[in-house]
Amino acid sequence: MIRNLMGALTLSASIVATSANAASDQMASSGGMTMGDEDSGMDMDMDMGMDMGMGMNMPRLMLSYRYMRMDMAGNQIGTTDVSPTFIATTIPNRFFGIPGQPPTLRMVPTNMEMDMNMFGAMYMASPKFQVMAMLPYITKSMDHLTFAGGAGPAVLGGFNTRSSGIGDIKIIGRYSVLNQGPGKLRFDLGLSLPTGSITETGTVLTPTGATPTVRLPYSMQLGSGTFDLLPGLSYSLSNGAIEWGGDVNGVIRLGSNDEGYSLGDEATVGIWARFKTGPSVTLSGRIEAKTVGRIDGIDPLIVGPNQTADPLNYGGETVTILAGADFTGQQGAFKGQTFSVQAGVPIYQDLNGPQMETDWIVSVGWRKGF
Repeated sequence: MIRNLMGALTLSASIVATSANAASDQMASSGGMTMGDEDSGMDMDMDMGMDMGMGMNMPRLMLSYRYMRMDMAGNQIGTTDVSPTFIATTIPNRFFGIPGQPPTLRMVPTNMEMDMNMFGAMYMASPKFQVMAMLPYITKSMDHLTFAGGAGPAVLGGFNTRSSGIGDIKIIGRYSVLNQGPGKLRFDLGLSLPTGSITETGTVLTPTGATPTVRLPYSMQLGSGTFDLLPGLSYSLSNGAIEWGGDVNGVIRLGSNDEGYSLGDEATVGIWARFKTGPSVTLSGRIEAKTVGRIDGIDPLIVGPNQTADPLNYGGETVTILAGADFTGQQGAFKGQTFSVQAGVPIYQDLNGPQMETDWIVSVGWRKGF
């Protein structure tokens, strides 16, 4: 896994170097946007909108809202695309031997959509210390194909499962070791609270044609169920209208949840830059490499011939490119308000599969200081 991540980081560095050579002509950059666990909502661990503009002249209070949409389609094992038929006819079912469980996976996810509304607030206790809180509301939808019986390529039908509700609340403290001059060094330490549900249920279509209501798999739950530590470190440099930097962020699960498992730990390394084209517009871009561990433990109520029911089919390594723009009102009703739009696509995915691959992610946001 480490070897794969190092390869991904090397690829990241190469792309960032190429982008830097063109920065004098045109720069698309992002100011520290990171995405959380893709299996639990891809939440913004460090909301970019709340990070920009920090310093001596920053408002004491900043409120923000961000809407994010993520789409996943198709499946991978490692870096190789695999079809639903391949999964249904060749991949073993870890629950085979339990009454009614076929030898191979027969319920295959084909598409997943996630919508998240993130409400945030930040208070500047001093020029060097800020406290942030983030509350997500998440909606997930997953489409499946069910293959008939215990073997063969015949498709019985399809079904959809959905879940929605409040996710895990995050509280983060941010301390600036250096916050004057061209260089800035910042430490973050946060805690994710287990406020998101991990007992969501839904109706499924089994290979026998039955339609029971069961506990949904880990990827359809709304939280981690554990208290999670959120450490981070970032450094940035500015030169007039151009600012660039790097950061390292993590998610450390503190024990197991009430259902007997913990999501995988995470580590993210990012390189970013932004270019202020004028008083109203800032262009941004970011590239990040991320590793996520497998789920540790198992929920005894999550059982079935479905890849998402197996804790081993989670986590992996990814490299993602993101770009965006911020627009700040200078007069009238929108004075002091900033509107943002951002989009990202993975350029490398090595997944512990079979697992659905991410196609794209897009977000729009608003923030205002008081």
